[in-house]
Amino acid sequence: MRVEIGAFGVWRMARGFTPELAEQVEALGFGAIWLGGSPGGDLALVEALLDATDRISIATGIVNMWRDESATVGESFRRIEAKHPGRFLLGVGIGHREAVEQYQRPLEKMADYLDGLDEAGVPGEDVVLAALGPKALALAAERTAGAHPYLTTPGHTEYARRVMGPGPLLAPEHKVVLDTDPGRARAAGRAVVSRYLDRVNYRNNLLREGWSEADLADGGSDRLVDALVLHGTVEYVAAGLTAHIEAGADHVGIQVIGDDPLQAYRELAEALLE
Repeated sequence: MRVEIGAFGVWRMARGFTPELAEQVEALGFGAIWLGGSPGGDLALVEALLDATDRISIATGIVNMWRDESATVGESFRRIEAKHPGRFLLGVGIGHREAVEQYQRPLEKMADYLDGLDEAGVPGEDVVLAALGPKALALAAERTAGAHPYLTTPGHTEYARRVMGPGPLLAPEHKVVLDTDPGRARAAGRAVVSRYLDRVNYRNNLLREGWSEADLADGGSDRLVDALVLHGTVEYVAAGLTAHIEAGADHVGIQVIGDDPLQAYRELAEALLE
């Protein structure tokens, strides 16, 4: 893979990222910024953040295949690559079937879309695929630089590494709340996690990992929320993020829950980055 992203990056919804925040995150030493929430295929925000920074890589987590044609995204990729070579990692995926009326045959859609990116001149080594299950993970390993799983645990990371083999990039996202009050932190985590537990792709993945229907009910059991949203001291959270690396991840995109995440990222940078 050409794009350097380091071991840890910052994952945040695209609507919450500004050039000023990108500059601050770069100064902390993180290797990448992940833009979530289906950023547009024109990749205008990616370009703005690259313009505002000097070294940090920008990745999408993810451009939705149903919303933006591969030709459009390919043209945007070429524009950005010409301006900021080697600093952009294109994350693509199919999103949630509940949100897309035409959603069908997801693996076929993924393969066709990757074909389109190939035709548009996007190198596979500059693409990552949102993948959870074995077939999608295998496709990511075969056709792209690797996989970007969302809403997972180190247990899934270990599984994904076995499926993909030792070579491809494995870059999961993980949520955190830096708060030592368990009730308050768990409530903040559950408010975010509960949005995903009725979505088929995430639900099936968690059940496959061994979580029960009871764990997924009523916004998620305490045990499930604690696994999906690390909380506590910065040292405890840092150890939980590092567990992904120990399980086989190359990189972890850290999503701090809250409107003002910068202080948490400062503390995590001190704990995680040398």
